[in-house]
Amino acid sequence: MSEPGLLTKPEFWQKAKRELVRGDPVMARIIRSYPRICLQRRGDPFFTLARSIVGQQISVKAAQSIWNRVAALAPEMQPAQVIALPQRKRRLKAAGLSERKVEYIVDLARHFAEGSIHPHRWPEMGDEDVIEELIQVRGIGRWTAEMFLMFNLLRPDVFPVADLGLQKAVHLHYYNDEKIPLDRLREHGEAWRPWRSVATWYLWRSLDPVPVEY
Repeated sequence: MSEPGLLTKPEFWQKAKRELVRGDPVMARIIRSYPRICLQRRGDPFFTLARSIVGQQISVKAAQSIWNRVAALAPEMQPAQVIALPQRKRRLKAAGLSERKVEYIVDLARHFAEGSIHPHRWPEMGDEDVIEELIQVRGIGRWTAEMFLMFNLLRPDVFPVADLGLQKAVHLHYYNDEKIPLDRLREHGEAWRPWRSVATWYLWRSLDPVPVEY
């Protein structure tokens, strides 16, 4: 992995930072606390989606630990490699995946291998259209699709309101650590358009300085 200071920033990153800093003093303080890191793109769609499935409903730290063990079983993390893995179910469970997540990742690999989803089309499709196609795959819900939009397609204005880390950071920094309804969180996020992906990423940073990667 590249050193943080050497990462290639998404083309919109600097503009987004400037506008968020100018419009929101709280966000400005968070952004200025992390000057040399940025969202890092993963170029392979299967890798990104499999990594997102591993991260569902568990902490970033736990997800990274499990992912490291899964990736050791299939170092190239390609669909055919996952499908062909000897004693696949037992070994993936031993790596820390639940039985359900094993099923999800294998099903995802089969979708890619059989060509029943169309990653070559996604760069030209709108956010909601990509989400609609992805959630047809077993184990991929809206949150996982939103992680894909952010970390693979580098869409600048994704706002994953169901993400617990995002909720926690907004509560902490803007509402004296009091919980707010999701509708109010959505309204709060309107101020960060069209850079809600960037705002979300920095809010995650405020809770965990290690960059989230999917």
